[in-house]
Amino acid sequence: QVQLVESGGGLVQAGGSLRLSCVASGRTFSKNAMGWFRQAPGKEREFIAAISWSDGSTAYADSVKGRFTISRDKAKNTVYLQMNSLKPEDTAVYSCAADARKAPYTRVAPSTRIDEYDYWGQGIQVTVSS
Repeated sequence: QVQLVESGGGLVQAGGSLRLSCVASGRTFSKNAMGWFRQAPGKEREFIAAISWSDGSTAYADSVKGRFTISRDKAKNTVYLQMNSLKPEDTAVYSCAADARKAPYTRVAPSTRIDEYDYWGQGIQVTVSS
């Protein structure tokens, strides 16, 4: 069984910063990538950022480009999301997810598609006050 556990969420004022962490544990598996997604009340889940587990290449949604940075620590099986210059519209439940490699295929670029992620964390609340 695979578990993804997020931490680091909370309440912050507009313009502030938060750093989210997501640790993968349980059954060992090869990853193509790990990603961050968010869902605001009344809206669908949306892609935020993803990072290739092998070469560290990244992808970002336009709405967060230049403000958010995704990174990984392979030794700790952890992915991070540094969020700067937060805005009230960033308020949402943030979830991390893992795209498992299905041998013999390897996805070269980190996927931005929700349906290509196999394992999901429970999510963590981020609230940005104005």
